[in-house]
Amino acid sequence: MVTRIQAGKPANTPVAWVDQILGINGVTHVAPRIYGRYFFAPRENAFLVVGIDFFDEQNNQALQRLLKDVDLKRFFSKDSMLVGEGVRKFLEAHYFKNDFTFKTPKGTFKKVNIYQTLPKQANLIDNDMIIMPIELAREIFGLGEGEVTDITFNVPNDAEWDNIITKLHLLFYDVRVIEKREVKKAYENLYNYKGGLFLILYLVTIVTFMLILYQRYSMVYSTERKEIGILRAVGWSIKDILKLKFYENLVIVIISFIIGVVLAYLYVFVLNAPLLSHIFLGGSNLANHVTFVPVVKFGILGSIFLFYAVPFLAAVLIPAWKVAVTPPKEAML
Repeated sequence: MVTRIQAGKPANTPVAWVDQILGINGVTHVAPRIYGRYFFAPRENAFLVVGIDFFDEQNNQALQRLLKDVDLKRFFSKDSMLVGEGVRKFLEAHYFKNDFTFKTPKGTFKKVNIYQTLPKQANLIDNDMIIMPIELAREIFGLGEGEVTDITFNVPNDAEWDNIITKLHLLFYDVRVIEKREVKKAYENLYNYKGGLFLILYLVTIVTFMLILYQRYSMVYSTERKEIGILRAVGWSIKDILKLKFYENLVIVIISFIIGVVLAYLYVFVLNAPLLSHIFLGGSNLANHVTFVPVVKFGILGSIFLFYAVPFLAAVLIPAWKVAVTPPKEAML
């Protein structure tokens, strides 16, 4: 994405740059875009308005994947827009059922029909988004005929990316070039930052688990010492005692792990994680209601099981072995 920069801030980008960018070898699918925030009075909530060329091949293919039943003829029969689920609920709550009236910088009003709501599966990205024709977005934001906010393009060969950036900076001295990897990294940093709040809760759980293991390791419960002492007194070998403790606690580990996984699955994928979702998705803008898609990765489940089972069994078997090797009379004291 190419954006013009003036005084260190984004400025309107000339549409004439599209042909110049398309002339660079290695660049494909160049398209202008209008992208910005429209604030709803009293300027506490905002809609992310994206104006695109619906007849551009790449944009059209993306829309067809997103909305399979978009009838462009009916869409362009009047001023229309596609809205995210959060936008739709917000507008309905403010008595805008089928359309919304935008106020332009010129002081005029523009009534736009709500054509369709974007899929719930994409709420993480498009909850507060409005997609409309680029000319309509230009009118709402008050841009000139030859202006857009930015220009998007593709570089099929990743090895040419650095070379393309150099050519763009030689061609336009006042630009900022943003690639998808930077956007992806920004989102990852955002969610990793919020994930730190969850990490605090996770560390509290780990510390609690370690304390339980330490208690087990210390053999605080004298009944277990007496039990092992009695078994040794009636002729059980050390190997038999360790087998008994191993199978006994293995059953406990497996049952508790299955219960934990089932409860976690129900909490996240059935109840939609009522507390944790607010930690990761909560914000000052439109409320986001995300439906989590069930994904089960046995590699992660296996790692969690080993992280849980091995320390637990070790905390049981090592003390049991220490008691079993002591004389039965001493163990029963």
